[in-house]
Amino acid sequence: MRLFRFRSRKAVRSCPPFLRVTLFALLLLAIHPSSVSPAKPLGDQEVGFSFESVVARALGLAVAPYEDSKGQVPDFLLNMDYDAWRDIRFRPQKSLWRGEALPFELQFFHPGLYYDRSVSVNVVDQGRVGRLGFDTDMFDYGRNEFANDIPASMGFAGFRVHFPVNRADYKDEFLVFLGASYLRAVPKGQYYGLSARGLAVDTASPKGEEFPWFREFWIVKPKPQDTELTIYALLDSPSVTGAYRYVAKPGVSTEMEVSSVLFLRKPVEKLGIAPLTSMYFFGENSRPEGVDDFRPEVHDSDGLQIQFSSGEWLFRPLKNPKNLAISAFEAESVRGFGLLQRDRDFGSFQDLEAHYHQRPNLWIEPRGDWGSGRLELVEIPTPNEMNDNIVAYWSPARMPKPGVPMSFDYVMRWQGEAESHAPAGHAISTRAGQGSRTGSRLFVVDFKGGALESLAADAPVMAVISVDEGAKLLEQQVMRNQATGGWRLSFLVLPDASSALDKMLAERRSPVELRAFLQQGSDVLTETWSYSFKP
Repeated sequence: MRLFRFRSRKAVRSCPPFLRVTLFALLLLAIHPSSVSPAKPLGDQEVGFSFESVVARALGLAVAPYEDSKGQVPDFLLNMDYDAWRDIRFRPQKSLWRGEALPFELQFFHPGLYYDRSVSVNVVDQGRVGRLGFDTDMFDYGRNEFANDIPASMGFAGFRVHFPVNRADYKDEFLVFLGASYLRAVPKGQYYGLSARGLAVDTASPKGEEFPWFREFWIVKPKPQDTELTIYALLDSPSVTGAYRYVAKPGVSTEMEVSSVLFLRKPVEKLGIAPLTSMYFFGENSRPEGVDDFRPEVHDSDGLQIQFSSGEWLFRPLKNPKNLAISAFEAESVRGFGLLQRDRDFGSFQDLEAHYHQRPNLWIEPRGDWGSGRLELVEIPTPNEMNDNIVAYWSPARMPKPGVPMSFDYVMRWQGEAESHAPAGHAISTRAGQGSRTGSRLFVVDFKGGALESLAADAPVMAVISVDEGAKLLEQQVMRNQATGGWRLSFLVLPDASSALDKMLAERRSPVELRAFLQQGSDVLTETWSYSFKP
């Protein structure tokens, strides 16, 4: 089951701080299907380009047989090793719009190694589309000697966008589209961490996950005064096609307004909307057996946060489980969700190269009503930090028939430590260990923020704790934590007595779900902390 994206350790350590469907699209297909054939490029003469142009192409793809483009990249590029691929570098002087006194510049990635597809890149200037041709002169091939053997029509693997985010006199790299439908962005003062994707299909399914890919991009040329960049993308896969519009606004919080229209080619088991992908190796709540590492914690994100339409905020600390774990949260008209890196203390990581304490949060805020569905969190066992093993996404409860459009609009907010989503107190750490009673488990959760900050040490704060089937709550304690300025909840859980057979088959026992929050009288003081453990 291919559920993670490979992350070379060298890449982790040395990477730079890296709709609505209109009648037009439907009528176009009904009147003249060939006019939206995927075989027809938009070309240099297209005028009046718009999002509807991409929607029409996505619809055209959906009613045509799937065509892959893996054969466009020669085998000698796919068979190179990591160091050889890293030796191919884009020449900065060849950056798109270099020397035009524009706020944004683009640089491009070379196909090869893991990137076995090439993508087409177009520039939209005042509504007119021009194809950006691949050219080996754009790249320095270092010690590699195959530049003359590369097809001129191959295309790029992806691109990165530069803008003066951290200081006015230097254009920082702040956004990357590279591989399948992956993208990453950073806000001011942060380093690359977790990734987003255009779409997830059948994640954690027994039949295997399908990875849609962006096969073509259209980038709107900015004006000198612009502070945002618009990018259109055409998504394709054996099961789904889609049209996307990203409006990227770099800054203290890098925001991206996303519009998407999807079409099923054939029925799928599950769609993941606005999927997020991250890495959690170990932290204060879990450390894999046999891991001998000088660092106290290693992760890009440490929790999933959800804002429900009811007004409840929930936080689920991440884990590196022994077996694949899938958690689902019913979320009717979800208001927001994201993967967060709440721990911002360098002392928690002690890593001068990876800067895990400066990895961004990513918050998804739906626009409009997404309807019935659920948030899913997939946690995959990983033996190291080189694999992305955490996936989170929203999955709609109902699927339309093939060819019927689905629209999902949302805002992506890549944020640093200054931003906090939950208005009430929030969990800042989760720890667990052997309890004082035989077979029991002790959980210690620290909360901070909101009204908790102003409460006296003897305030009558109490915890509301729920323990699902499989265990029972024995005791609990809430007290002021003078060291953090917040409040600490400690409670003891005893798994139900099990038979000898259950003990022999411990891995088959269902995990126990825990939920807890703090309140004073009838006032809820914190978000809901949610966790699961194997007895």
